[in-house]
Amino acid sequence: MKSRTRALLLSLCIAGSAGVAPTLAFAGIGIDINIAPPALRVEEVPVARPGYVWAPGFWDYRGHGHVWVPGHWVGERRGYHWVPDRWDQRGERWHHERGHWER
Repeated sequence: MKSRTRALLLSLCIAGSAGVAPTLAFAGIGIDINIAPPALRVEEVPVARPGYVWAPGFWDYRGHGHVWVPGHWVGERRGYHWVPDRWDQRGERWHHERGHWER
């Protein structure tokens, strides 16, 4: 009986964690630096691809400087929209918020 109760509790924990996993997958990591990103580059957006969304290019901060990451196609997620990477000034610092899906 004890092993049956343990198995039931384990299966409930696993089933319950399935609802938490998608939330954790969207947890973003931002960075704050004192160096402003350069101006955005002008990109030519390719012709639309069915089932994909265009994620525009952005400046990423790697190590000791900004590096341009070109735009790319991201597989579409029904019920969500793509929020592009962006830099926001917060006082004297710059905060980078990674691109992500939102409902």
